[in-house]
Amino acid sequence: MPGSAKKILWVDDEIEHLQSHLIFLGEKGYEVKSAFNGDDALDLLSREHVDLVLLDEQMPGRDGVSVLEEIRARHPGLPVVMVTKSQEEEIMDQAIGRRVDGYLVKPINPLQVLSACKQILEGQSMVQERVTIDFAESFRSIQEKRGRISSWRDWADCYSEILRWEIRLGEVGDKALFSSIKDLQRDFRLDFSNYVVRNYVGWMATPEEGDRPIMSPDVVGSFVKPFMERWKKCLFIVVDCLRLDQWMSIAPDVSSMFEIENEHYFSILPTATPYSRNAIFSGLLPAEMAGRHPEHWDGDYREERSMNRHEDFFFENQAVRLGLAPAGSVRMEKVFTAEDGADLLRRSQGLFRSKLSAVVINFIDLLTHGRSESEILMEIAPDEDAFRALTRSWFHRSTLFQLMEGAQKAGVPIVLTSDHGSV
Repeated sequence: MPGSAKKILWVDDEIEHLQSHLIFLGEKGYEVKSAFNGDDALDLLSREHVDLVLLDEQMPGRDGVSVLEEIRARHPGLPVVMVTKSQEEEIMDQAIGRRVDGYLVKPINPLQVLSACKQILEGQSMVQERVTIDFAESFRSIQEKRGRISSWRDWADCYSEILRWEIRLGEVGDKALFSSIKDLQRDFRLDFSNYVVRNYVGWMATPEEGDRPIMSPDVVGSFVKPFMERWKKCLFIVVDCLRLDQWMSIAPDVSSMFEIENEHYFSILPTATPYSRNAIFSGLLPAEMAGRHPEHWDGDYREERSMNRHEDFFFENQAVRLGLAPAGSVRMEKVFTAEDGADLLRRSQGLFRSKLSAVVINFIDLLTHGRSESEILMEIAPDEDAFRALTRSWFHRSTLFQLMEGAQKAGVPIVLTSDHGSV
């Protein structure tokens, strides 16, 4: 192994029977110390730096669980793998509850021990090395695709692949490769902008012809309507300004509650909230909204609540037009503040009983604008990886998460989308 050898402390009252294991670990490049009991182990840890402890659970005097508790108190960051003869679930639960980093049941063979040590001591570097190799291969493949992209779905798939790599590289902390993916994103964004410029007028003029993407006015008809036909009810959630990479960061948490089907669509231009979100809820382009409902399209967009204050009207109008629900039965809720969220959760059972409901969550939009205007928020989330982490931290404690938990328990399917992103 490169650099100084990692040091392992093996604590076992029968350590003399484990000499073959100690020799094997030594041959693999580890420096292995041993102790016959918990007190000797704690004494050694007070004098020497150790990278990992292999701790026998059943020893005379202090048992492994009590020694683990003492190690956690004195050396909270030190990894510990519990080694035990017992297969009792209670012992395992005690160890896991005290944040053990691994669990091995005797009899053990040397390769089992080596695997546990490698995973803890070298896992991050091994993952980074594997990611580096995989990214080098994918980078060439993605670059080759640039000249062959011919449809809007190709753009969506390719950009999704780039974002997945951005997230993976951010997780392993590879700054050099992270810079490469950002350069690739810049090139693709330029190409994508030119693609939209060449095609946007055609998409608007002949919406039924050619390779026209699904767009904001099509969202309810393309995604909500099939859910209504399949399950006879739907909770439609729009998270204002949620980006695709942010969705990717919270999707693993959502997958524990729901089976996820991912689809893509393009926002209309301008992507600003008054246009993109009104287009979603009305199923109409802005010019159509102004023509059909001039009383609800007054252009007074001085603040968020006035920008989209007629969305409930537009959404019900579209639901009736598409045959999704009768007039007067569609619910619309908006969450701007923590108080709004708490109030909505108190009334959520009524929301779940409704055949068709819509909820707008505004926090990500506020966070995005706040980040660009607040030195404190910019300090907390100086780059996109940190911004995604902040989004995920918010999600775990958010009205959105609790609302989705409630919907899952009530058996209500969800269509969740953004109205536009931010770059």
